[in-house]
Amino acid sequence: MEFGFFLIQLFNGLATGMSYVVMALGVSLILGMLDIPNFAHGVLAAVGIYMTFSIAGWLNSFWPALILAPVVAAGVGILIERFTVRPLYKADETSRLLVLFGFSLIITELIIIIWGPIGKSINPPGSLSGTVDLGVVGFPVYRFFVVVAAGLIVFLMWLFLEKTKYGAIIRAGIENKEMVSALGINIYLLFTLTFGLGAFLAGLGGALVTPIRGAYPAMGVDVLLISFVVTVLGGMGSLPGALLAGLLVGVVQSLIVLVWPSASMVSVFAVMAIGLIVRPQGFFGIR
Repeated sequence: MEFGFFLIQLFNGLATGMSYVVMALGVSLILGMLDIPNFAHGVLAAVGIYMTFSIAGWLNSFWPALILAPVVAAGVGILIERFTVRPLYKADETSRLLVLFGFSLIITELIIIIWGPIGKSINPPGSLSGTVDLGVVGFPVYRFFVVVAAGLIVFLMWLFLEKTKYGAIIRAGIENKEMVSALGINIYLLFTLTFGLGAFLAGLGGALVTPIRGAYPAMGVDVLLISFVVTVLGGMGSLPGALLAGLLVGVVQSLIVLVWPSASMVSVFAVMAIGLIVRPQGFFGIR
């Protein structure tokens, strides 16, 4: 195996891992705030991916799609939470899980109806075509952009959660919802906005990888599984944990292709199993 090819796969893993981090942050926020796994998270990322494909085609430009597609995903997420999940907050938790799982199936079928069962693809924007010379090997400019953009998103999320009043409210709500509600804060509005933010991150992560992975109707399942793996492995609610877990999963998944291509998804769960055996609460989890 050539060293240059190994480096290419390593950098591909970094780009993939960073996109996983962005999508997993949404899972972590919703799980922490609402205490339920968002089984619709994967299809919300798929909505972002397909809307990126469509908006880029309508406007003949990738950049507006990168902004607008996550907004559409956030809007879909807010509607799901407001009109189907919120009425079930006082019901059994299973009811909320089933509703979200049902929406994942419904949206997947709607994707097939609207866009068809055949996969879609778009090219990276012209300004990000070509390769970056790393000395030993060339690396696609767009994948380098994904690494930088995802890193910036993670940093901005850290600033929002740690340095703003609204971020403090979200963190307090994750730790003690009753206390936040007793302070006069509309906890249900907080739930809706957090769900929308999680859906926005899902759509944004999906939009970033659209020129890399393309779009296919069942991709929501893959995104959901990997997002939960990153969330659990990193530790719920931990940005450093999500960053480390996402990069680890992306790199392992990319490198395993060199020796055992069919084990790509198996390696993801193997990493999670080993990580949780060593540290059951995740890398930086505290509960």
